[in-house]
Amino acid sequence: MTTHRSEKDSMGAIEVPADKLWGAQTQRSLEHFRISTEKMPGS
Repeated sequence: MTTHRSEKDSMGAIEVPADKLWGAQTQRSLEHFRISTEKMPGS
């Protein structure tokens, strides 16, 4: 079973984990920007 798939956008191809549902732009943002794992508290 493959672990990654290739997605393409206007910037070219990028490898995305096969089990994730997002595309190239989301993968680029995860690789280039510090994204927090904090979540909003429940109401």
